[in-house]
Amino acid sequence: MTDAPLLEVADLTLRFGGMTAIDQVSFSVDPGELFAVIGPNGAGKTSIFNCLSGVYRPQAGSMRFGGEELRGRRPDNIARLGMARMFQNIELFENLTVLENLMLGRHQHLRYGTLSALVYAGRAKRSEIENRRVVEDIIDFLEIEAIRRSLVGMLPYGLKKRVELGRALAMAPRLLLLDEPVAGMNVEETEDMARFILDIRTELGVTMIMVEHDMGLVMDIADRVLVLDFGQHIALGPPGQVQSDPAVIKAYLGEAS
Repeated sequence: MTDAPLLEVADLTLRFGGMTAIDQVSFSVDPGELFAVIGPNGAGKTSIFNCLSGVYRPQAGSMRFGGEELRGRRPDNIARLGMARMFQNIELFENLTVLENLMLGRHQHLRYGTLSALVYAGRAKRSEIENRRVVEDIIDFLEIEAIRRSLVGMLPYGLKKRVELGRALAMAPRLLLLDEPVAGMNVEETEDMARFILDIRTELGVTMIMVEHDMGLVMDIADRVLVLDFGQHIALGPPGQVQSDPAVIKAYLGEAS
């Protein structure tokens, strides 16, 4: 890891009318870190992801990614800076194959014009071959060789989630946002996804922020955990420290009568 954080969020504030969804939240994420954001329903976790990816525009605060201010940028511009997102609700084209969906994740890396694409020669052909090579490596990495030609709409839920992860990886991100990566999965699928997330950090060196309700997974694999409640920062630290924090216990379980 380097000394400079990859992402620095300072006093982030997001309001919808009279409701404050995020209230002056600050945190940083170091290169190579697996950082988790947790909290009860409505705590502001997904709102933070939507601010980082440009879907929401916060009223105040700063979000600096690799030294670049994100606030006010469009989602496509933020993606080009090197941020990708695995969505909680699967955002794939079900009438396309696994391979075709992953190739769509490489779209921003294509470096040729319409004419070259029509004749499929020169720069277009070279770029297509190179991007196909990247996608094939992801297919091997996620162990989905057997379904590479399958229509996504015909796949079971757990494999769709793995393809969703592959599409995000195809963007070659510096920062990967994992929005409830194991939601709806059984125990075996959850263990597989946890293994791939750890491999992404150790083998690919990708920095990750994970929003997740599975506390067992978070406490097992996260380096640090940020806890939110009603849009406010209530705890930040290593999993063991956060897990025993009285404010966190109160937020999840309520006060003892």
